[in-house]
Parts: sequence; structure tokens; C-alpha cells
Amino acid sequence: MTVMSNTALPILIADDQRDVLEALRLLLKAEGLAAVTVSSPDAALAEARSRELACILIDLNYTRDTTSGREGLDLLAKLVELDAETPVVVMTAWGTIEVAVRAMQAGAGDFIEKPWDNQRLMSVLRNQIALGASRRRTRRLAREVEILQGVDDEFVAESRAMQPVLELIRRVGPADANVLVLGENGTGKGVVAKLLHDNSRRAAQPFVKVNMGGIAESVFESEMFGHVKGAYTDAKADRVGRFEVADGGTLFLDEIGNIPPSQQPKLLRVLEDGELERLGSSKTVKVDVRIISATNAELAADVARGTFRKDLLFRLNTIEIRLPALRERREDIVPMAQRFLARSAARYGKPSIRFAPSAERALLAYGWPGNVRELSHVVERALLMATADVVDTLEFSLPDALAPLPASRAGIAADGPAETLDEAEERMVRAAMERAEGNVQRAAEVLGLSRAALYRRLEKFGIRAAE
Repeated sequence: MTVMSNTALPILIADDQRDVLEALRLLLKAEGLAAVTVSSPDAALAEARSRELACILIDLNYTRDTTSGREGLDLLAKLVELDAETPVVVMTAWGTIEVAVRAMQAGAGDFIEKPWDNQRLMSVLRNQIALGASRRRTRRLAREVEILQGVDDEFVAESRAMQPVLELIRRVGPADANVLVLGENGTGKGVVAKLLHDNSRRAAQPFVKVNMGGIAESVFESEMFGHVKGAYTDAKADRVGRFEVADGGTLFLDEIGNIPPSQQPKLLRVLEDGELERLGSSKTVKVDVRIISATNAELAADVARGTFRKDLLFRLNTIEIRLPALRERREDIVPMAQRFLARSAARYGKPSIRFAPSAERALLAYGWPGNVRELSHVVERALLMATADVVDTLEFSLPDALAPLPASRAGIAADGPAETLDEAEERMVRAAMERAEGNVQRAAEVLGLSRAALYRRLEKFGIRAAE
């Protein structure tokens, strides 16, 4: 007997007979293959959701009946829907070969007759394991090409500053680890969250986005965990919360820094235990959800101030991805603007429109305090304002207070040294504060920043706000 080299991924075996499970486990062990055994369809689904598998071997009949194969076919359909790339082999008794044929038509890779022949069983499994590995490799390579080429409308990553982000998406996406995405407003944190989901085993399952800053504290539990009829005065029917909606998939908690302190322990409990109770109910509901969070706040500083729980932060940032501001990845500005221009051109029926060289220079010279979101809006507005097939500098309408100063006004010769990023940022912040007459909220809106982010810059540059 030839022993196969060990594989990192186990084979899942589902059968309601313990002696069958044990015999198969020992056979695979002798062949150098790891096995995970379960005795019910529900347990098989739970295992398939929780880990990556080399192959799945399932019986077609369980406790409900002994001949129809209905339970096995239902399980097969759910497994294929969950992950079409992991091969499924079905086991059937001699008298139900026609059921095995139906299973093949429904997506099974092959079938094994009971009682099985060890040599044929291992031959089928070897072939299916190789097929599954090939499918996963093809999907991974295709997804990496999409990421590297910036297939997503708002995700261009040609700059050196974005290469660590790409690498983390490639490495972390397939895992189930919770991820915290940090960055200024408009840097594309939501796009990265969706990329992580799409690059994971949960890609076929729900991706549910929740703006934590938009949920009133009084309805937080109902929104996140659901409620039962009669839980409070206006609860006229049962409601499923966001965690249950995202079960099996990914829950994206945007603006996580805005979660009220009083609700943080309730969120922490679900993250730790994977369990919740709907408001007004004592029944525990188990959920399988991957958490991706995002914020422009410095949560470590919030922890130091006592407004954010340290243990909750530890649960959220198993992996941390920090997105650079657009001004820190200037190589991406023009390719991204061209992507936005092409998208808007298709929408508004101007397929031949393009940027003039002067327009591209203006895009590179501007500081982009609103980051990618501002760039998208500016390009769309420029296309609508253009009277010809060329977008020129005049169509941009960048805020006067934030536009780059001419060299003569900046106090340097036209061919003199360019200002640093910090100098440009300070100039923009001072201009916005002057324009807003010292009002932090209005200046933050002009800059496309949150109040907290602007306060950090005021402190950094020693700028006083109006009392």
C-alpha cells in the first residue's frame, strides 16, 4: 500500500453509523490523510462553514429514513451552495444507485458504493482532492489578479504604499480572523472590507454592513440582536438582528469607534461566545459570523480615555489593516481618476471623454483631504461640466481655500523645492479653519474629516480652535 503524503486540509466524513465513521477514519489515517467525522447533516454543515476542507464524503441516508437519500441530497445542495469548489463524494448502498446518479447531477464529484472497496475509495478521494486543490488555486490566482489590477471601481493599488495592504488582503482574506481596518474618512475602508469578504470562504454568504454611528443607543440591541414580539411597546412582530442576518457570512461594523460604551459589553459577549439572545427572549441563538470593523478614530487613545473597552479592541483587531491617505499614494491618483472617469462616462453617455495633461497635473497637485471619496465626486462633477471630450483643469472646481498655492504665493521659486506632505496638510488645515472662522465642525466638513480627526491635526500643528 502506498501512503499518500500528508495534506494540510482534512477530509470531512458524514455518516450516522459510528462503525462506518471509525473504519473510514482509520483507513484515511493509514493513507496519511486527516479526517473530521460527524454523524448528522447539521454537524456536517457546521464543520464545512468553520474550516477549509480537502474533500467531503457524505452518506445519503441518515435517521429520517433509510432508502430515499433525501437527507443526503438536501445536504449536498447546501454544501455545493456553501462552497462549490470543495468536492463532495456521496456514499450509497447497492440498491440506491439511481439516487447516486441524481447526486452527481446535483453537483457531487463522484460516488462510492457500500460496502466500499478500499482501493476504489482511495482512488476516488485522491482524484477529488487534486480537483479541489486545483479549483482553490485557480480561484486564488484569479482573485489576486483582480486585486492587483484593481478590478474594483474604487480599488487601485499601484503605489508602493498600498503593497502591504494588498499582501494582507491576500493572506488574511481566506482566514476567519477578525480584521480592523483603519484610515481617514474616504480612504476606502468599506471597499477593503468587501474585498476581504470576497476573498474568503464566506464569499457566497451574506456581507452585512452596519453603520455603528447611525444606530441610536435606544435601539442598539434590537438592531444588532433582534427582538421578539412584545419585547417593548412598538415590537409588534419578531425581528431578526444583523448578527443573525449575517450568519455564515461577514458582518462589517463601520465606524466602530462610535459604539456607545453601555453597549460594548453586549457586543463583546457575542464576539466571545458566538451566542446572543433576542431582546425580550431568554432563548440562546448561536451565530457564526466573521467581524470586520472600520474606523477613522485612534481606538488605542479611546481605550486610554476609558471610552472604549480594551478587551473589545483585542477581539476586533486580531489583524489590523491601516489604509494610507490618498496624498500618501500619489501614484494611484491618476489611474484611479481614470477609472472613475470611465465609469461616469459610461453612465452619462460620454464614452470618448479623457483628461487633458494639465488636468492630470492638477489632480496630482491637490491635497485630497476627502481622499478617494472626494476624488470620485470631483471627477464625476468635472465630466458633467465638460463641454468637450477633454476634461481640463477648469472643470475641477476644487475648493479655493484648499487648492494648492501657486509657487509665487508660496514664497518659493517656480523651480524651487516642493512642500512636504506635512506642510501641505498644515496649510490646508489652516486655510479651512480660517474659512470656517475657527469653527471646528464646519472646517471638518470642508476637509472631509471627522471632528476627532481634525482635532488631532489641530493639536499636531499647534492650531487653536474658536472657543
